[in-house]
Amino acid sequence: MTDATAEELREITAEDYPAVRGLVAGLSGDALVRAGRLLARLDPDRVLAAHPAVPAPLIAVTGHGTLSALVPALTGELARHGLLARVRLSDFDSWVFDLADPGSALYAAGPSLVLCVLDADLVAGELPLPWRVEDVERVLAEKTALVERAAEVFATAARGATLVLNTVPLPRSLTAQLVDLGARARLGAVWREANARLLRLTETRPEVVTVDLDPLLAEGTPARDVRQSVYAKAHLSDALLAGYAREVGHLARQAAGGAKKVLALDLDDTVWGGVLGEAGPEGIEVAGSYRGEAFRRFQAVAKQLGSQGVLLAAVSKNDREPVVKTLREHPELTLREDDFVQVRANWRPKHENLAELAAALNLSTDSFVFVDDSAFECGLVRRELPGVAVLQVGGEPALHVERLLADGWFDVRALTAEDRARPARYREEQARQDFLHTFDSLDGYLRELDISVTLAPVDASRTDRISQLTLRTNQFNLTTRRLQPAEVRALREDPAARVLAIESADRFGDNGLVGAVLLRRDAGVLHVENFLLSCRVFSRGIERAVLDAVLEHAFDEGAEEVRAGYVRTARNGKVADFYPQAGFETVRADEASADFRLTSRPTATPVDHIRLTARFERDLP
Repeated sequence: MTDATAEELREITAEDYPAVRGLVAGLSGDALVRAGRLLARLDPDRVLAAHPAVPAPLIAVTGHGTLSALVPALTGELARHGLLARVRLSDFDSWVFDLADPGSALYAAGPSLVLCVLDADLVAGELPLPWRVEDVERVLAEKTALVERAAEVFATAARGATLVLNTVPLPRSLTAQLVDLGARARLGAVWREANARLLRLTETRPEVVTVDLDPLLAEGTPARDVRQSVYAKAHLSDALLAGYAREVGHLARQAAGGAKKVLALDLDDTVWGGVLGEAGPEGIEVAGSYRGEAFRRFQAVAKQLGSQGVLLAAVSKNDREPVVKTLREHPELTLREDDFVQVRANWRPKHENLAELAAALNLSTDSFVFVDDSAFECGLVRRELPGVAVLQVGGEPALHVERLLADGWFDVRALTAEDRARPARYREEQARQDFLHTFDSLDGYLRELDISVTLAPVDASRTDRISQLTLRTNQFNLTTRRLQPAEVRALREDPAARVLAIESADRFGDNGLVGAVLLRRDAGVLHVENFLLSCRVFSRGIERAVLDAVLEHAFDEGAEEVRAGYVRTARNGKVADFYPQAGFETVRADEASADFRLTSRPTATPVDHIRLTARFERDLP
């Protein structure tokens, strides 16, 4: 962090908070922690009073050791995602009381994230003297069972929140006390088995995320500072806590709806070595040499991300024809033209290409991660499009993969079938756009598109997908209510509620599960608690056809009125008039939100170019 940036951060006031994201966007490691210390002096309440739309998750921190170093680390990490950290640090070693008692102050605060930070002293501090491997195994089993019971309580006491655990590093100072190498190996085995139990909690309890610290340790992050551990009871190093905070920052970003969906790649000296316009296809480095192998490795990782739903795009300052020809025909390339949803090769500024690409994909630029080797290009994009995550990979291609993967930009809580199908569906969308251009009118296009829609209660297999839609959908999301899988599951089981899944298909293919409607019946009033639709499919009449079906069913079932709400965000302004345009009257409205109601069947012209099948009764197990 430069002295100038530090000075700017010192002068930041609560009123200036939106500018913070741009100031810290390029920081990492110690520099970001230092920025966090400067920002931690701001009063979150004053920031929210000045900017009520800033997402401000409440993070409760508990655990075994001294964890004060987490506060600046979390503050800096959330700031670079455009979030405001509100961190509540529990008393020393109070984690069992905090989590096991449903009436504890931790639950009463209503946090969205609860961090229970575990360390090796949790076990080592309770070993007898002398001790054997069997003693370690016993204490590990007791502590792991305590964590599992705490997770049980958490599931009911903090519904909608996420419990974040971590694997516990095994210190050499513990294993080296055993002179018997066989006993030392057994100790390693039982320790890893306990960590495996913590990791598997994520599989069995959707409200739990376990951060695996081993990858950070494998990259050289020290597990602890011995003097801090002995004297201050801070049993995890500041560097390890900073790496842990980075993982938590991405969890908070996802929960706030800040999903990254597009990986936009420069080509020259990023995807391949050399400049295509100068060296020609035969002169670029893609495989076969030591630098070529480094670029091939980077392409393979990008292709792996693309196979899991990340949309790949190429943004290059080149003539388009040689770029496309190279992607199609070069015999050694791993990435091909078909791997990209779009290839933008021209001589225009890259930030303009990224903005146009976002518009073409019907996404916000906040959904983009941009990778380039040029400091100039990275700086320009960072300045012009502050929501884009910008990664400068530099001149050493062997480090490209590490720089790309240093952040979990594309992490999701659970990968769904819709995720894996996303790139193919966006390519189908390009075919739809080409089809549109053959028509003189939008009405003719929509009729020939042959859209079919199914509206039905969500089943258990789609719980993760519905949760993901609430977390990732921002433009057509009427209230932006974010739901974790456990909350969706609870709504499915609530007799007064309905979670309806929207699936669509057309002549170009199956779009899959693209939206949801959340309903609640209260006597004679039906409340539409949220309505959301993927940006891939709105503006085709699906949203109106679905709402018409919901309203028709409500009045058929004797509802006296239907109520709905809208909560404004920076991204959903285009749906502010959705309910009034459907015939609802405005009950209350201000700059932040509005409430609407409908007391009779709508009289607007029905959507007749969509074949809709609706079912409202549930099939619960």
